[in-house]
Amino acid sequence: MELGFMKGRMRHAALLAAWMGASLLNPLPVLAQAAPAAPAQTEPVKPPPAAVPPAVTAPAPAAKPPAPKQAVSEAIKNVRDRLDEAKANLDEREKLLAGRNVDPANLLKARDGLDAIADRIRQIIDATTPRLEAARERLTQLGPKPKEGEEGEDVAKERVEREHAVAEIDETQRLAKSLLVQSDQIIDQITNKRRAAFTRGLFERSSALVNPDLWMRIADDVPRDIRALQAAVTDIAGLFGRNGSIWNLLLLGVALGISVALYFGRRNIAPRLGRRSQSVVDPTQRMKLMAAWRVFLLGTVPAVVGSYAVYYALDSTDLLPQRLMPVAGAILGGLAFIAFVEALCDALLSPEKPSWRPAPLSDSTASRLTRLAVGIATVITVVKSIEALNSGIYAALSISIATRGIGALATILILAIGLHRFADTADKEEACFGPYVAPESTTTIGGPARLLGWAAVIVIGIAPLVGYVAFAAFLIDQLVWTACLIALLYLLISSADTFIGGTLKDETRFATALQANTGLRKRSINQIAVLSTGLARVVLILVAALLALAPWGLDSTDVFTSVRSAFFGFKVGDVTISLSTIAYAVGLLVIGVVITRAVQRWLEQTYLPATDLDAGLRNSISTITGYCGFLIALALAFSYLGLSLEKLTIVAGALSVGIGFGLQSIVNNFVSGLLLLWERPIRVGDQVLIGDSEGIVKRISVRSTEIQTFDRSAVIVPNSNLISGIVKNRVRGDRTGRVTITVNVLRNQDPVRAAEMLVACASAHPDVLKEPAPRVVFRKIGDPFLEFELIAMIVDVSMGLKVTSDLNFSVFQALSGAGFIPALGPGSSVVTVQGLEPVQTALGQIAGVFAQNRSQDRPAQAEEVDDRQVSPSANEEAEPMRSATPREPNRRRSPAEVS
Repeated sequence: MELGFMKGRMRHAALLAAWMGASLLNPLPVLAQAAPAAPAQTEPVKPPPAAVPPAVTAPAPAAKPPAPKQAVSEAIKNVRDRLDEAKANLDEREKLLAGRNVDPANLLKARDGLDAIADRIRQIIDATTPRLEAARERLTQLGPKPKEGEEGEDVAKERVEREHAVAEIDETQRLAKSLLVQSDQIIDQITNKRRAAFTRGLFERSSALVNPDLWMRIADDVPRDIRALQAAVTDIAGLFGRNGSIWNLLLLGVALGISVALYFGRRNIAPRLGRRSQSVVDPTQRMKLMAAWRVFLLGTVPAVVGSYAVYYALDSTDLLPQRLMPVAGAILGGLAFIAFVEALCDALLSPEKPSWRPAPLSDSTASRLTRLAVGIATVITVVKSIEALNSGIYAALSISIATRGIGALATILILAIGLHRFADTADKEEACFGPYVAPESTTTIGGPARLLGWAAVIVIGIAPLVGYVAFAAFLIDQLVWTACLIALLYLLISSADTFIGGTLKDETRFATALQANTGLRKRSINQIAVLSTGLARVVLILVAALLALAPWGLDSTDVFTSVRSAFFGFKVGDVTISLSTIAYAVGLLVIGVVITRAVQRWLEQTYLPATDLDAGLRNSISTITGYCGFLIALALAFSYLGLSLEKLTIVAGALSVGIGFGLQSIVNNFVSGLLLLWERPIRVGDQVLIGDSEGIVKRISVRSTEIQTFDRSAVIVPNSNLISGIVKNRVRGDRTGRVTITVNVLRNQDPVRAAEMLVACASAHPDVLKEPAPRVVFRKIGDPFLEFELIAMIVDVSMGLKVTSDLNFSVFQALSGAGFIPALGPGSSVVTVQGLEPVQTALGQIAGVFAQNRSQDRPAQAEEVDDRQVSPSANEEAEPMRSATPREPNRRRSPAEVS
């Protein structure tokens, strides 16, 4: 027994040593790359033993592996060092944010690199989590500590070591989690301070433009600012005198020449390179967009390059004081901005070439929009240049306020004039006779856009008058920035729809090659085109929204951090929601369902038909396989989400309690709805018959199914009725249907010829299937008609009434023309009496009885006479009845005989 215990202890120690050795080789791969490893601890070298004879030399003992406790301590020590560095870094960042009003530089410094620290802390948590679980599992294997008595020395020692390892790893992970929370708090603090500083600067109130004190201060400060401007001109002249060497002047001249050449080429040569010919009357949308992009790029890029060349020459030659370089940048940037607006308007609106206009606007609207946009861009350029000059000469605050306020009012005045010109004429509807019909092309800007424009005019016009000059200037910048983004977004979305969706949807060479090489159907390629254009639209709209919100203080780093946190997991209370985990679980479920369907299809089409099982058993095996595969895939997806069987048991218990309180019907319909959605015995668009209601399935939900009858009524059927009741689905396998027509033909006609005519009428109908071909059933030989039944299969069961009506018309016309159906009415010469066969039989029986009595009682003269008197009359009455029977169909009677 002791020998077995010792063997078990040795095996256990070997396994533990192997695991700890692997941990030492790769304790924390993520952290090992971040910092150098600690020096290994080695034991002092012992002197070699004295030499012994070879015969008695003992084998050298194997190298002793480090103790488990020492290995765990080494790994945890490296982790702790990394966490200490992260903590020091976070504490230093918190010190930068300690002040109440922190400047933007410190905010930027505190924010820079914070995401990398948080990522390293998350990696530490992810790396220590499996180690902590493994350590706890090993501790659990020892069992609970005995309350009474003492356990063995080896077990107690092992328990102490394992408890120490669990406590050490758990403490390290808690520290990492606390540092992660600290980093998140620092990010939130920086975001709040940025938002507060932005709001404080945006709504800071200055002197109002209507305040006389402002203009009095301006009058006092103008002489000083004029002297500052003269000093700036003097500085420029001095720099030209000192740095105006031949090479500097040559560089500046070359830059100015390049800039002038580029601007001249943009205005005169670029429109020709846009290749928008007036001879092309109706260009395609693809041609319009290609020309628009050429015009936009040829009108924008040369202006930007020319402005940058001049700015680079001024900066390199030192011919302009550094405090005036922003003035040059504002002027050159403003010229490039005006060129950008002109090129964008020319590309999108094309006021001079209406046939090449991508936007659906009239000529007058395009011209007005172009003039309005260029006018606003020019005013903004002038205002920005004057503001930069005020900053360069250190102008007084009152002059800066007045410059911004007057610039805002000038911009809004131009916008108001433009909106007024877009107004609808008042007598447009009264000047015409009859109801007003709007023209096809749009001549004015839509009502919501004009309403928004007038609201901006009112707000921005009032703001500088009451002292909110910064707010007015910000709104103008945001309005112009948003308008440019919307124009570019429209051009990009139109290009995506045309170049992506049009390339896949239309009969293009690319779509044909894709269909031929991949084997995709045209419908599938169209679906791919719709999804691609939709995805492109979503991406473009999101990027435009982020760019539009950027001036409001939204940082791209915060946006990407939020998106990443939402994707990789965020907490709501004690529940962690991870979009990536949900996506992976859904993907796992889809893969499981696809594999299940493949196995089910293989069983149905390949394996089970080769067995001797009957069809019912094969169907049962296939269905059970599908259910089992789906449940296995669902269990795997739930396990990936972290939903254990215990949680599912709790949910099932709650459902059972709910069922006990009267939710049987709801749960029954819910489960039945899931079965309907999964098995799909009926689908949306199927024509079904449920009881007395027949119609088309419009919607299937988890509780009920909506069926629209042919009288446009909606019938709501609980799903349990569809599962447990009898449902007739007319289009379960396919949409083909059957039409049956009963036809009676005169008995004296050829039945074969009649059948051929019926089949010909059905075959000539376009909605009747050729295979299986229409057929005729000879149902009955009657008096005086032969009864036939025409059976035809139609393309769609929903066309049954139409096909039946068409066949009735054609059959009646064909049979009437050939004389197979008698003409009925006042002028008809043939009258057929039916239903007298029982009367004829009764009279015959009476005549037989009288004849028998006459033969038995000849002496009775009176009765004989009576018999003689009755018999002829009976025979006379029976004779026309015989003639009315169908036994003589070829005999034609006169009207006297009929009467």
